[in-house]
Amino acid sequence: MNITNPLDSVVFIKIPENVMLSSHKITVDKDIPLPVQRRNPSNEAFNPKELIPEMIFAGILTVLAYDTQNEHTVYYRQLLQEARPNIKQELTEAAILKARNEDYDIAEEIFSALRGLDPDDAVTILNTALFFDQRADAYRKVNLQEEADACDEQAHRYYHQALNAEDPLPDAFFNAGFFYLKQRNFNRSRSCFETYLSLVRELTDEDLGENGIYKKNRAKEIVNDISARNLEDEQFKAAFDFISMGQEERGLKEIKEFLQKNPTVWNAWFLLGWGLRRLERWDDAKSAFQKAIEYGSTEPDTLNELAICLMELGDFTAAKKNLVQALTLEPENTKIMSNLGYLELKNNNPEEAKKYFQTVLEFDPGDKIALNMIEQLQ
Repeated sequence: MNITNPLDSVVFIKIPENVMLSSHKITVDKDIPLPVQRRNPSNEAFNPKELIPEMIFAGILTVLAYDTQNEHTVYYRQLLQEARPNIKQELTEAAILKARNEDYDIAEEIFSALRGLDPDDAVTILNTALFFDQRADAYRKVNLQEEADACDEQAHRYYHQALNAEDPLPDAFFNAGFFYLKQRNFNRSRSCFETYLSLVRELTDEDLGENGIYKKNRAKEIVNDISARNLEDEQFKAAFDFISMGQEERGLKEIKEFLQKNPTVWNAWFLLGWGLRRLERWDDAKSAFQKAIEYGSTEPDTLNELAICLMELGDFTAAKKNLVQALTLEPENTKIMSNLGYLELKNNNPEEAKKYFQTVLEFDPGDKIALNMIEQLQ
């Protein structure tokens, strides 16, 4: 039997009299069947003699993760928490470790179980938001844009829940501030950081600790920077939205008007370059990205975009310099590696190009661009 639904690996049984679930004192309702995670999901037969408490705990977690409407959910939660009082901490540590090791699917399952175990726990909701936020970053580094966008949507969903928790959680606002900053939603970002600052305003440096002091200063710095650069401006946001939706000409009109009022904002010059580059106006885009760097951008994305323009204009030496610098800042960014591969092809160095595409595959074996290019080169 092929298991496609995780719940297919679970059987429900009335617990035998001789099974002890925990050394802790717990009350077991013999009339409610308990979910059991089978040792071998592909084997339809279940042998009750093989039953151990861990199989029941695993079954409960599967139900909590994938069957939130189960009529016995409240009972299962209570039973698991009584049998394993530290289960939430154990699962949280396991999920974070799996995410750190890029075992994303397993981490996502554990976070689902945690939310099923305690749906109102704001810390779990925030950790879930952080998980999808970081997963989106990882996908974006290996040029999996659609997967990254899907994770961003999930991150936004859970940040929204964390920000609306009954008891405000300062870290939710701090981390959400950075999430919306990456989304170039500067108005929302500033609002999150300002709320964070209001929540920690009464705390002393001793209460905050070294990390808390850093967060407080960083939040102030970002709020001041957004204000100084006028990044909350509706015209800036409109320009970004238009270009993102493929309406480059409308976006360019908005960002040019913004730059007339804010000529030293590097983010605006980057946005101008991005729109021009999408229209293949290489020389104008190059000038815009150079302006972005002149006014303070040190982002790998700016260097990468500038390199693309230089490459198209035939300035391979300058293109490589910028790509190497960008890769130094983000050593695992496969988008930059691929561009170095394309650059070597333009320089008639197919063997060097192949090395870059092979390196891409070391980070992401399924990268379609790299696979296609290596196939062509062979």
